[in-house]
Amino acid sequence: MSLGTPAVTQTMGIDTGSDVSWVQCKPCPSPPCYSQKDPLFDPTRSSSYSAVPCGGPACSQLGLYSSACSGGQCGYVVSYGDGSTTTGVYSSDTLTMTGSDALKGFLFGCGHAQQGLFAGVDGLLGLGRQGQSLVSQASSTYGGVFSYCLPPTQNSMGYLTLGAPSSTSGFSTTPLLTASNDPTYYIVMLAGISVGGQQLGIDVSVFASGAVVDTGTVVTRLPPTAYSALRSAFRAAMAPYGYPSAPATGILDTCYDFTRYGTVTLPTISITFGGGAAMDLGPSGILTSGCLAFAPTGGDSQPSILGNVQQRSFEVRFDGSTVGFMPSSC
Repeated sequence: MSLGTPAVTQTMGIDTGSDVSWVQCKPCPSPPCYSQKDPLFDPTRSSSYSAVPCGGPACSQLGLYSSACSGGQCGYVVSYGDGSTTTGVYSSDTLTMTGSDALKGFLFGCGHAQQGLFAGVDGLLGLGRQGQSLVSQASSTYGGVFSYCLPPTQNSMGYLTLGAPSSTSGFSTTPLLTASNDPTYYIVMLAGISVGGQQLGIDVSVFASGAVVDTGTVVTRLPPTAYSALRSAFRAAMAPYGYPSAPATGILDTCYDFTRYGTVTLPTISITFGGGAAMDLGPSGILTSGCLAFAPTGGDSQPSILGNVQQRSFEVRFDGSTVGFMPSSC
């Protein structure tokens, strides 16, 4: 995407689990800014840029994202689940997506201090459900509908589409739920998990807290009871292949050493949702760095998180009432 007038290319990660979009802006020494591929956005060189004033409607609507005002300019701060943060000046400028498809007066954070793991992108594009997100700001044009496909490898290309797809054929859908205490999140209900075609004996009450569809989380998190059942079934299904085990990597505790193998055979894993929607995961959605790409949450009462590893090679569509999944070749 591009920002400003003239338009300056910005490489942005997409995040369905947050609302405020932001890019690193000058002045921003390193640290507290990190190195990025593209030049830092310079608001002084954009004729359409303006800082949001303190006390204005846009500043007042920041809510939990608001920070101290400075020099009459509205401050913002966003804290993420992994402890990463961004802070700076809440701003307005023209966002150009493709060709002449531009959103004037787009509200975003001009970040002057970032901490955490943001390498590879110039900022984040907030696609959450609250008013600050790109989805909400562009709703008059695109109706609050969007879809994306996350590629299975770093060398392949994914896409983000605003607006309804040309056809909804092939999508399996599940109802979108709303949690009053988490208005940002896209929440769906998990119904079950199968390994090698065999449904695991997990009581549906284990999934009662729902699952957050979050591109900003890497691996899927499951309630400990569900994760334990999945891990046991996966290890049992892998045993006949004789792959040697490897040490755990961080939160990933089921790892294998595939260095001597040209091809690797894996059992299938399928995730089913309320309403019958299903994701039949391919290899890129099962393993990451040789490890089972799932981990437990902090307790059975916590919601699951459908991470970006499991979403790879699917087109995922949001229309305000449902979430749809369709295998894709991105």
